[in-house]
Amino acid sequence: MTQTKSENGGAARVFEAGRVGALELPNRLVMAPLTRNRAGADGVPGELMATYYAQRASAGLIIAEGTTPNAVGQTYPHIPAIHRPEHVAGWRRVNDAVREAGGRMFLQLQHGGRVGHPDTSGHVPLAPSVVRFPERLQTPRGLQEAVDPREMTAHDVRATVADFAAAARNAVEAGFEGVEVHSANGHLLHQFLAPNTNRRTDEWGGPVEHRVRFTVAVVRAVAEAIGPERVGVRISPGVSVNGVEEGDETEEIYRALVAELAPIGPAYLHLLYADPAQPLFQEIRKAWPGTLIANPKLSREEVAADAGLGQAERLLAEGADLVALGRGFLANPDLVERLRTGAPLNELRPEFLMYVQGAEGYTDYPALGEG
Repeated sequence: MTQTKSENGGAARVFEAGRVGALELPNRLVMAPLTRNRAGADGVPGELMATYYAQRASAGLIIAEGTTPNAVGQTYPHIPAIHRPEHVAGWRRVNDAVREAGGRMFLQLQHGGRVGHPDTSGHVPLAPSVVRFPERLQTPRGLQEAVDPREMTAHDVRATVADFAAAARNAVEAGFEGVEVHSANGHLLHQFLAPNTNRRTDEWGGPVEHRVRFTVAVVRAVAEAIGPERVGVRISPGVSVNGVEEGDETEEIYRALVAELAPIGPAYLHLLYADPAQPLFQEIRKAWPGTLIANPKLSREEVAADAGLGQAERLLAEGADLVALGRGFLANPDLVERLRTGAPLNELRPEFLMYVQGAEGYTDYPALGEG
């Protein structure tokens, strides 16, 4: 395996202490939220998930995988949830294990919107408009064609906002330090932002100023429920994932969104595929008064070489406060120590990333001195 070393002999900024809200972090490396499909069919996290997250507790902060705030928001099979007492109890066991190992976690709240299927959730998916997901979806019966979502009524909008707030309260009860509102990657909140998936003409659609309202309403409700210092928001400007297309409106969308979110005072903004060479990165950095978590887009070669350490240092030098890494943490439960010491990295086994069950490719990656 390739040796990985910090560029300044181990004194890299990623290993300095950081902060999110009132939470002290031992380093600036965040484990990004990563869907793994290892919850039970009922959305309850089990002992395997507790082991997985506890193994990675040396991250400055773990943002646990996208977790549905209500039944209709479920995306794929074996996605965790946080809307019933048994979900809270399952996540509490996970948090207990992580805290015992010295770690701390936020929970990402993710509503799939049109990225869902009745075979999985038992519900026709909801969306801003009746625009069908353009790909087949993984379900308990295998890959299935997507169905037309149901356009959300005003009542659905209010109920969904309330569900996010209730899920945030459940997350705190389950032991999380806070939650991350997922407004990225083509899921429900991102669908409201994008013109190709939001064709509404009411107060939630039309001009950009209307299309950002749903994300703002969710974040405000969650902040009121658990306190803004416990709330983060994830965005993915210009990222065409899950059929979402922002067209030439990306800069306008995120200028408006950041301007509306900043007064609410969330603990952090999490920027996907952050690139300091792009003017929008610098614009968001200047406009955002709080902590900025940058998640770089890494090539396979960069992941294999240093798990993104070089990119992380660059992002910190250009204004990010923390850096979120994904694939490096998947294959290396002790990624922080490996990067700190320049130890070899484990090789990622992508065939076990998603839509499989069990420990293989999940909790069986060895730490240093094992295997």
